[in-house]
Amino acid sequence: MTLALPRLTAAALCAAFALAPPLAAQETATPQTEAAPEGPVNSGAYLAARSAEAHGDFRTAAGWFDQSLQADPTNTALMDGSIFAHLNLGNLDTAAQLSAQLRDLDGKSDLADFALIAHDAQTENYEALIERLRAGDSVGPLVDQLTLAWAEVGAGRMSEALAHFDEMARNRGFEAYALYHKALALALAGDFEGAEHILSGKAAGPINLNRRGVIALVQILSQLERNDEALALLDKAFGNDPEPQAEALRARLRAGESIPFDTARSAREGIAEVFFTLATLLNGESDPALVLMNSRTALVLKPDHTEALLLTAATLEQLQQYDLAVEVYATLPADNPAYYSAELGRADALYAAGRKDAAVEVLQSLVRSHGNLIGVQAALADMLRREDRWQEALSAYDAALALAPQPAREHWLLFFSRGICAERLGRFDASDADFRRALELNPGQPQVLNYLGYSLVERGRDLDEALKMIEQAVAAQPDAGYIIDSLAWAYFQLGRYQDALAPMEKASLLEPVDPVVTDHLGDVYWMNGRQREAEFQWHRALSFGPEEKDAVRIRKKLDQGLEAVLAAEGTSKPPAVSSAENGN
Repeated sequence: MTLALPRLTAAALCAAFALAPPLAAQETATPQTEAAPEGPVNSGAYLAARSAEAHGDFRTAAGWFDQSLQADPTNTALMDGSIFAHLNLGNLDTAAQLSAQLRDLDGKSDLADFALIAHDAQTENYEALIERLRAGDSVGPLVDQLTLAWAEVGAGRMSEALAHFDEMARNRGFEAYALYHKALALALAGDFEGAEHILSGKAAGPINLNRRGVIALVQILSQLERNDEALALLDKAFGNDPEPQAEALRARLRAGESIPFDTARSAREGIAEVFFTLATLLNGESDPALVLMNSRTALVLKPDHTEALLLTAATLEQLQQYDLAVEVYATLPADNPAYYSAELGRADALYAAGRKDAAVEVLQSLVRSHGNLIGVQAALADMLRREDRWQEALSAYDAALALAPQPAREHWLLFFSRGICAERLGRFDASDADFRRALELNPGQPQVLNYLGYSLVERGRDLDEALKMIEQAVAAQPDAGYIIDSLAWAYFQLGRYQDALAPMEKASLLEPVDPVVTDHLGDVYWMNGRQREAEFQWHRALSFGPEEKDAVRIRKKLDQGLEAVLAAEGTSKPPAVSSAENGN
């Protein structure tokens, strides 16, 4: 039997986690919304808090909720909102203090349960935590049962803890989670043989370990003086890529070092692993705010939990809280093997926040420290390309491809991207060569076929071959407006104006506000004798914000007509060719 660790079924997930956020997350999950709190509330502050929460801006929401509480300090609905905001900021002490006040007012709140359970773990008050869970405070069955077992570990009652894990493992859907956490508890207690027996699959069948589980098993094998097996596991899990964490572990294992077990160094860190487990389960399945609340809590309980940090920052990006994401990414120290991942994330968050020069600087610095990683070189190249810094991007792609002396299928995108840079610089021989190399690595790739075909069409070269490429791209992606535009434009350049009509109109429907497609539609109408419609489309193209050089050309067409513009450019329109003449 194989026990899958990364995901529960949707039904089991619902059963595992009963907690619901109070305001914004409810609005996204269900049309029901929280009623406005009663009492002398500062309504402006309350509405500002709710608006900020709805946009995932928990820092602002916390400020406004707290201001509202100054006007009505016993309002439990406001307390609930403030608890939620502070949990999502990682302010567990504040959330727990508010939760205790809410309880003193006889308020019932799932969020208060969450905060108080997590705070007991943070303060390592395990007896209180056990009492709380047995009294009915709950986050959900999965968290409750795992946390109760870990609390017994913290209280020094390992036998009771193992019995809880075993009982949980008999619940269908929870087996792998119970066994995984039992293995971590055994390793914490020094029973590495028992932990390895579980994680290797000998105890109850294979467990599909995630990345963190693989690292835990590597550490356990090393503690058992089985470094060769640990190395083989690393190779199987990570391949031969120079991934820094795997490389660092390989070096230590080859040197004969005994790698310490640090996945869970205490019961508190074991409970951190519980909240991280739940965060990964919810990721992609539930409101991002719930993911954030759990990953933040894991990070509070274990501040050096790298994966929780990365998930927290990535979730903040998903919530478009880019400044908060940048702050979280920046807390990972440079000597951490995952530092490069955090810096890649920080650069993306800076770019999304509009701080583009700072984003490029982060990647340039990362290239100096981690330039042996093809992903780092490619990230810098991609960002420079997005900024139209073609020559710099091309040089960065050169550096990335130099790290792949024997390119594989997955490297087609690097050749394609470098080809785009060369094409924009007017180096067409180089760009064509890169596009064709990309197609050798990934035959039939529609983006490459379309780009190369369109480039050839624009230059009036190898039009028959270009048309075949674009037709192949359309067959692969028949609803891609930009590819259908290329097909129509190829017909146009071949003088097949009637043939260009239908695909160009379809492209316009698929890309209704694209200035290039709309401009092309105007040209096609003009060549089919539909001048009024052509002028209408050119006016529309201008309204869609085309590049300035394109806008200038469109205005000339409106003033002078397409033929006059082509003549001024030294280009004559291709003679009209009927479908019959092309054998169609």
